[in-house]
Amino acid sequence: MKYVDGFVLPVPRKKLEAYRRIARTASKVWRDHGALEYRECAGDDLNTKMGVSFPRRIRARRGETVVLAWIVYKSRAHRDRVNARVMKDPRLAKMMADPASMPFDVKRMAYGGFKVIVDA
Repeated sequence: MKYVDGFVLPVPRKKLEAYRRIARTASKVWRDHGALEYRECAGDDLNTKMGVSFPRRIRARRGETVVLAWIVYKSRAHRDRVNARVMKDPRLAKMMADPASMPFDVKRMAYGGFKVIVDA
């Protein structure tokens, strides 16, 4: 059964291009180590009338948008193996060397692992 790591995070709109550069590198790292898919999506239509909007849920501040991202693996065990290799990859270490230089607030990122229950 496939497994997904999911992320939701606020990113200042003025730093979205810097975030995109980091995400492109991250996507290459994860794919190089075996991830099946890697997606990063910037909020576009977030003022919904149904439920709680992503900006409200993530407490986005003025000038921020929401990024929704996910990585797909063959299974949870596959995810664990891929992530172990990713965390040792020097490309990722270089990006994460100075958390203060990241184009988003890492502490406000939501993250979790999910079992796929429908794969249509």
